[in-house]
Amino acid sequence: MKMNKIILGVAFMTSIAFMSSCSNNAENAAEETSNSEQTVGLKIAYVELDTLMSQYQLYKDYSEVLSRKGNNIQTTLAQKQRTLESHAAALQKKYESNGFTTRDELERAQASIQREQEDLQELAARLNNEFNEEQARINEEARDSIQNFLKQFNRTRKYDYVMIKAGENLLIANPKFDITKDVVKGLNKRYKISPQVAEQIKKVDVSDESSAK
Repeated sequence: MKMNKIILGVAFMTSIAFMSSCSNNAENAAEETSNSEQTVGLKIAYVELDTLMSQYQLYKDYSEVLSRKGNNIQTTLAQKQRTLESHAAALQKKYESNGFTTRDELERAQASIQREQEDLQELAARLNNEFNEEQARINEEARDSIQNFLKQFNRTRKYDYVMIKAGENLLIANPKFDITKDVVKGLNKRYKISPQVAEQIKKVDVSDESSAK
């Protein structure tokens, strides 16, 4: 389980379908023109996903929170796994040294180890589900934040499409249509960290400082 690798971009890019936003006037005009005329009249821009994710403060804050949460899950499960292995080793040692006086005693000990293993599996599944739900919630929040910003942003820019550029998904992209800088600047200007996230990050900082001493 690699919780420390927080990949927000894939889920975000899948959910956002980052092609927005046509004005009503543009849609009406498109219905009345030919395909060639539509192409000539389109106003298109794009945003670099890597830059957006590395510079938008919302992503930076939540990535830090998720990373710490993932590490905590790994630590918790690893500790419980070591405890389980220790109990199993102790049972095996007792069995090999004829420490069990009856068959029933041995079977009860084995059943206890089995229950412990099942509890660990259930815990791992629950923690993973909680982590995935939290990541999905953050992706949704990020998507809504960006789309709401673009609606305001596009009132003056009047783009027909704002597309996402992730790696080589756009084979040709003229840099003059790159609006990433303006979008990131606008998003960060609007962004206000929630008290809950600020508190979580504060706890991360305190924990890191303590471990470094």
